[in-house]
Amino acid sequence: MYVRDAKNREEVWLLDRIDELGLDATAFRSRDYVVAIDEVSNAKAGFGRIRILRPDEGEPVRELTRIGVLEEWRGQGVGAHVVERLIEYAGDEGFERVYALTGEGAYLAQFGFQHIDTDALPPVLQDRLDAKRDGVDPDAKPLRVSVDRFRVPDRLREAFKAASKEESVGDDETAPEEFGIDPDTATYKYDTGR
Repeated sequence: MYVRDAKNREEVWLLDRIDELGLDATAFRSRDYVVAIDEVSNAKAGFGRIRILRPDEGEPVRELTRIGVLEEWRGQGVGAHVVERLIEYAGDEGFERVYALTGEGAYLAQFGFQHIDTDALPPVLQDRLDAKRDGVDPDAKPLRVSVDRFRVPDRLREAFKAASKEESVGDDETAPEEFGIDPDTATYKYDTGR
């Protein structure tokens, strides 16, 4: 499993996943995203974006947004590594803090994010928080982390190393055993014996 920059050709995949997960899709640019990829199957497991907001006055601000992990990959450290890569990018660009506006603050708290008062937000993020609360995330609260204090817990780092897609029989697939058929010994009408 590894995390890399999204490619332009993944734009449709990203937009479809953002829609499926009910995430905010404003100001979409695929180049702002990273994607978690399973190196064995080449399957996409998750994604995330770090957005730069440039107010008319004041310093630019980095916002962590649209973190998504596909259901079959959850609980395996995928989201943690997506967030880690995005925080690294912010640090590489000289940002000391990264903000997030989300109702999922408990998830980000394990990495060092802390709740802050709305008044402590840069004005450009105060407007964004209001828009999120009126739209896709009515429970959104402001959080902030110092880039140098961000940490991925060891349990998530280890889970990521062994991450694999959970395999299950889908609703539209029925295993032969459910019909009392032993697939190792059963013969079929058109069995050619090969």
